[in-house]
Amino acid sequence: MTSSDIRAEVRDFGIYVHWPFCKAKCPYCDFNSHVRHDTVDHMSFAHALVRELQWLQEKSQGKKVTSIFFGGGTPSLMPPEAVAHVLDNIAKLWPVAADAEITLEANPTSVEAENFRGYRTAGVNRVSVGVQSLDEADLKALGRQHTPEEALAAFRLAAKIFPRVSFDLIYARPGQSQSQWREELTRALGEQQGHMSLYQLTIEPETRYQDLFDAGKLVIPDDDEAANLYEITQELTAKHGLGAYEISNHAAAGHESKHNLTYWRYGEYAGAGPGAHSRLAAGENRLALVSEKHPETWRQMVQDKGNGLIDEGILTPADQAPEYLLMGLRIREGIDLNRHAALSGAAIDLAKIEALESLGMVTRAGARLMATPRGRPILNAIIRELND
Repeated sequence: MTSSDIRAEVRDFGIYVHWPFCKAKCPYCDFNSHVRHDTVDHMSFAHALVRELQWLQEKSQGKKVTSIFFGGGTPSLMPPEAVAHVLDNIAKLWPVAADAEITLEANPTSVEAENFRGYRTAGVNRVSVGVQSLDEADLKALGRQHTPEEALAAFRLAAKIFPRVSFDLIYARPGQSQSQWREELTRALGEQQGHMSLYQLTIEPETRYQDLFDAGKLVIPDDDEAANLYEITQELTAKHGLGAYEISNHAAAGHESKHNLTYWRYGEYAGAGPGAHSRLAAGENRLALVSEKHPETWRQMVQDKGNGLIDEGILTPADQAPEYLLMGLRIREGIDLNRHAALSGAAIDLAKIEALESLGMVTRAGARLMATPRGRPILNAIIRELND
C-alpha cells in the first residue's frame, strides 16, 4: 500500500467547532469547558471561530467537508445566528457535501430547547441530546441543570425538528444497581430514534469527582460490576436493533455518526475554537495542531495572528500507526492491517494476533482486524499487546 493509497482510503473530512462555555461545570467533566458569570459576547467568539477556520482552510485546500460537529462546552448556549454565521462561512471556505452531517451537542433544558428551530434553520441536521440520566437524584449529583421530564420533552422536540438525533446517557454511576440500569435503559430505548451514546462513568483527573473519589466520598461500581452493567447495555441495545458500532455508541443501520466515524477511521479533520485539535495531511505526514484552551486568551490570539495555535507538530507515518490502531479498534469494522503496516513500516506480529484470536479477543476478516465483543471491554490491554 503506497502513501497515496493511505490518503485515499478515508476521503471524509470533518470540521470540529468548539464552544467552550457552560452554565455550570459538571463534577465529572474534564472537557475544556468554562463558566462565565458575566454576559458572553457570543458573536465575537463566532467571528473568531470563522477567522481560525480561514487559517485552517489554507492548510486543507482541496478537501470537501463531509461532516461538521459543534461540541463543547455547551453548544446549545450558542445563539442560532452565531451557528448560522459559522456554517455560512464554512460553506464559503470549503465545498460542503450535499449530504454532509451537521451535528450540535445540546443540553435538554427548556431554555436551550427553544433554540432548536433556529439551529435547524441555520443548517444543523443532527442533534446529540445530553440526557445523561433519567433519575432526578442522579441528575443533581451529576451537576445537570434539567429534570428527567425536561430532558424527555427536549428530546421529543428535537426528534420532531431534526432528521437525526442521539440519546446520550451515562451509566455505572455512584450507587447504580443492575436492575436500576436495566429499567432506565429500557425506558430510554423506548424513546430513542436510531442512535444512542452510552458512556460508562470514569473518574477523570482534575475533576470534582476525582477529589471526592480520592477523599473516599464517592464510590462507583467496581470493575466487575461495571462489566455487568456493560453487558446489560449490549444485551438491551442489541434487542432493540441498535448494534454497537463503537464501544460506547449504538445505532440502527444508517444512523451512525459520520463525524465520529471520521475520527475512528483515522480520517482528516480541522478543529477550530479553544482547545481544539486538528489532524491534516501534509504529504505522507500529518499536521497535529492544538489551540489555546482559555477562551478569552484564544480569542485574542486569533485576533492578533489569525489562529490560537499553541502547538504544531508533524506526525510521520510511524507516528500515525499507533493512533490508527487506537482509534480503529474502537469500531466494529476494525482496522486495515495493510494500512497499518504501510504506516508503521512493519506488519503487526502475527503470533500476537493469533494468540489474541485464540483467547477470543480479536478476529480477522481478510485484511481487517477487529476486536470481538469479548475483547472490547479490555481494548486498552489488547492495544498495548499489539503495540509492544
